[in-house]
Amino acid sequence: MIDVLLLADLHGQLGKMEAFLDLQPDIVIIAGDLTQFGPCDMVRKMSALIDVPCFAVPGNCDPCDICDALEHSDCVNLHGSSFSIGKVSLAGIGGSNPTPFDTPFELQEPEIERLIVRAISHMDKNVHNVLISHAPPHGVLDLAGEEHVGSTSVKNHMNEFDLVCCAHMHEQRGVEEVDGVKVVNPGPASEGYCAMIHFGDEPKAIGIELLRV
Repeated sequence: MIDVLLLADLHGQLGKMEAFLDLQPDIVIIAGDLTQFGPCDMVRKMSALIDVPCFAVPGNCDPCDICDALEHSDCVNLHGSSFSIGKVSLAGIGGSNPTPFDTPFELQEPEIERLIVRAISHMDKNVHNVLISHAPPHGVLDLAGEEHVGSTSVKNHMNEFDLVCCAHMHEQRGVEEVDGVKVVNPGPASEGYCAMIHFGDEPKAIGIELLRV
């Protein structure tokens, strides 16, 4: 069993990190919006608090140079990349598809597509294969009012994974399953929300707990 703490939408708030880590995860994954438009030195402060392997992608509210900050921290930057740990393989895509708010880290769908394909091409297929995407898949946990605002590129590649960890839409906290693929939005960590993901020894043995500390 591998126990993973999934956080997202910290927006620069680190005050609950100790309580999150009291859940005793083996791994921490952060699905974007580490900062609220910066500063990027928050990444160093955050990674210093985490004493287990940590993986992250940027969010749309992070400055574009946050990728460099992640590369120079103890946290692995998964944006457009992949990493395997035990029986779990991770691929990542950060930022978001365009929003009406012109936030710092927005990507056009062809660029999202290119980065996902690149990450998948380098990913070792494993017992559990996980996509970490700040933007939700289009049509899944992505409602803004009555409009679906998720990424079509993420949606198009969902079936290559067993689990998609997403964020971005604070009010869409939850777990859904689409064609055998689980999708989880843990809710904003800035408000104490998180998820614990329990990976078993067999394919599809994935348990998800939505929690608040």
